[in-house]
Order: sequence, then structure tokens, then C-alpha cells
Amino acid sequence: MKQFLLLLLAPILAITLDCCSAVDRSTREETPLQHFRRSMDALLSDSIFTATRCGVKIVSLDNDEVMYERDSKILMRPASNLKLVTAAAALSTLGINFQLKTELYSDTIFSNGVIRGNIYIKGYGDPDFNSAQLSDFLSVLKIRGVSRIEGNLVGDASYFDDEHWGAGWMWDDEPSGFAAYHSALSINRNCVEATVTPSNTPGDTVIASIEPSTRYVSLLNTARTSADTAPLTLEISRKFKERMNVITVRGEIPRGSRPQNEAISVWNPELYFLTLASEELERQNITLHGKLLLDTIPPAAVLIARHIQPIDSMIVFLNKMSDNLSAENTLKIMGAECYGVPGTAEHGLTAAKRILSAFGIDTTKFLMVDGSGVSHYNLLTPEILTMLLRGMHSRKDLFDLYYSSLPCAGVDGLLANRMKNTPAQNNLHAKTGTLGGVSSLSGYVSTADGEMLAFSMMMQNYIGSGEAYRKAQDAIGALMAGFSRTHGPSEHK
Repeated sequence: MKQFLLLLLAPILAITLDCCSAVDRSTREETPLQHFRRSMDALLSDSIFTATRCGVKIVSLDNDEVMYERDSKILMRPASNLKLVTAAAALSTLGINFQLKTELYSDTIFSNGVIRGNIYIKGYGDPDFNSAQLSDFLSVLKIRGVSRIEGNLVGDASYFDDEHWGAGWMWDDEPSGFAAYHSALSINRNCVEATVTPSNTPGDTVIASIEPSTRYVSLLNTARTSADTAPLTLEISRKFKERMNVITVRGEIPRGSRPQNEAISVWNPELYFLTLASEELERQNITLHGKLLLDTIPPAAVLIARHIQPIDSMIVFLNKMSDNLSAENTLKIMGAECYGVPGTAEHGLTAAKRILSAFGIDTTKFLMVDGSGVSHYNLLTPEILTMLLRGMHSRKDLFDLYYSSLPCAGVDGLLANRMKNTPAQNNLHAKTGTLGGVSSLSGYVSTADGEMLAFSMMMQNYIGSGEAYRKAQDAIGALMAGFSRTHGPSEHK
């Protein structure tokens, strides 16, 4: 009887043992996606994340699968990742054919080389307008034979309101070029470029210069050249507390050091624009008898010239170089075009939120107060940013420009020196974001199989340098770019 029972149970025991063996094998053998997730967990278990916050979301744009997420619904400061929102809203609201302009008017008909009234320059917020373009712009007067202007040179900045900074910007950032005042009359990014070069003899005053050379700013240089082995203590600033356009150069620079360059913001950029314009008129031998004034153009004024800047070049510079002036001016341009003049940040934010809402994003679940991400008031989540990236990917009319405007790993923009010699090089397109204690990276990358992913990594609340966090982001970027669903972990390490 026992022998009969053993014979009867033998097939059942064999099946049970086979099932146990199969379960055991399945726990040992990972799918490529499981291996990817485990690798992500390992990267984010580094001790640098012990006292910081880190939110990540990675989604496949081919099938909407969530590849990985960690604290993706936690609100964090996005820094310049907010420019992804501003650029998307601008392209969606204004369209890819929108043109920024700067216009030149006269309120009298001129003849015999004389303008007997005023000339006017009206700005519409072009953040890329520069001194070279100003020269070409005003050369129209010379071409038309003008040699004297008896009236005033009037600047019209009424396309924007008179708020020159974003909400929550820090007062002590003011001298820095990244915190330049935004204005409808913008030129040279509303900055001057200071260059300081050591002399050949320790103890001598350094060589300092300003570009463009203009009477609008003055230079106070008390810096000295030090011995070759001395530390660099050079400080280039402006008397910003006094609201003065006096560039100050202090401290020491060792002999043999490379020239030091610093973009310094100017106070009252509208008058900076007009001063540069008056100096350009002098270079073109056109005499201006009147004053430099700020006012609006009278209805009877006659258009003489118009400078045009396409939106695509502005969006590319905004994202590639993370230009804050471009972002803030863009926000107000949206406000003016959607809700009327003067353009305000509040109206621009309303236009931006309307676009986010169209992508299925709940606009009550985040806080956006400026266009650039300079403000620490801004709060977004990795989930919201990946929803935005997915929404822009679906806009076939806009996506090519949006995608190409983002820095490319190992190639250009602020990612030119990152992720070199990895699968992410010349592949990953993403926007960087950096503030004190904040480092973010969000964008797109193609896997080894050609699958397009959208991702957002937001890291914050650390002390000191963000280099370790950028390295972690680069490792994740390379991991995403090297991922393959068709090869096992050992085949695509």
C-alpha cells in the first residue's frame, strides 16, 4: 500500500519541485527594466542624498510606461528648469513665426539732413538686441541723409510695466549679470562686460576695461597685481546699494593669471539703451541737440525703421545658455500679446498656466512666480515637468524647435562638458537648473533601442558645491541612454 501511495505522489512531487525551481529562477533572473530600476536605486542610495531631497520621474513617451519614480510628487524649487515651462508657453501662445521687434520713429518729416523734432525708439522686449544691431538700426538715418536732430532722443518702454525684477529675487544678486533688470528697451542683456588683467609687476594696479565703452558707467579700480603664488581675491561689482552705475574692481589678481571677465548689470537699462544710441549717433556724425528722455510715442509719429528678431533664436538662447533676461522678457511679452499692454509677469503667468492646463496639469498644485526660476518661491514637481515634456512631445508643430533649443549632452550649451564619452553624448537634450542648494536636470533621451524617454531629476537642500549632484545626474543620464529592453543587463553594461 505504501509503495502504491509513493507511486501515486511521485508525479505531484515532481511538479511541485519544478514549480519551486521555476519560482526560484524567476527571483534570480531580472528583466532589463528591473535591472534598470535596481541600478537607479543604487545610484540614489549614495550618502550625498542622506540629508537632501531628491525627486525623480522617468517615463517612456512610446508607451506611457513609468520607468522609474522616486518622490515625484514632492514640490521642489526647480531653478532654471522653470524655463522649460516658459519656453513651452511662449511657443504655444505666440507661435513659431512670432517676431520680436525694435522700432525707430520721428515725429516730423525731415529734409535737407535735418530732423526738426524728436526721434523715438520703441522697444518690445527683444532680449537679444545688442550694440552691433543698434549700429545697423540707426544707420538708416545716415543712409537717408540725416546729419542733425534738433529735438530729443526719446525711449518708449511702455510695452512692459515698470517692475524690473521677479517676485522673490534676492537683493544681493543685483550686481550679477544673471539678475539683470528686465525691460522692454533691453540692450546687451542690460549689462556691461568688465575685464581685468594683471600687470607684469606685483604691486601695480591691474588693467581694467568695460565693454561696451560708454559714458553711462564709470570705473573705480583699486585692485592690485599680486605675486604669482598669492591667492585670487579679485572682486568685480557695482555700487548697487547706492543705485549707481559705478563698476568697482577690488582685491588682488596674481601676476600671470588669465584675464577675469564678469557681466555686471546696469541700473536703469532704458537710459543705458538711450545713452548707447546717442553715442552711436555721434559715431555716425549725426548731431543730437536735445536730451535723452523716456516717454511714449505720439500717434502722429512716422515709422522710419524696424529691427526684427525671430522667436526661434530667442528660445534657443534662452534654453541653451539659460538666459534669465530672455525668460523674464518672454513672460511679459506673453502678457502683452495675450492680455494687452503693458505686459506684466502676472499676465504672462496666466498665459503659461493656460498651456499647462491644456496638458492636463492641475495649475493649483504648483507655484510659479517668474519666468526664469531665479526666485526661490517657485515650486514644481518632477511629475509636473514630465507631464509638460510629454505634452510638448505631442505638439508635432512645436516639438522640433523645443527639443533642439535644449542643451545637448557633451555638445553645446550648459551641457557641453557633461556626459562626454557615454551613451548620453549627442543624445540627451535637457535643461539644467542651478540655485544655491538646488540642482535640477529635465528633458529627453533616447535609449539604446531608440525609445524616447522624458525625465526630470530635482535635487535640493544641500550645502556647498552641486558638483556631486551633477555627477549623479550624469550617471543617470548615461544609464537611461544605455538602457535596452532587448538585451539582458550583462549585455549592455
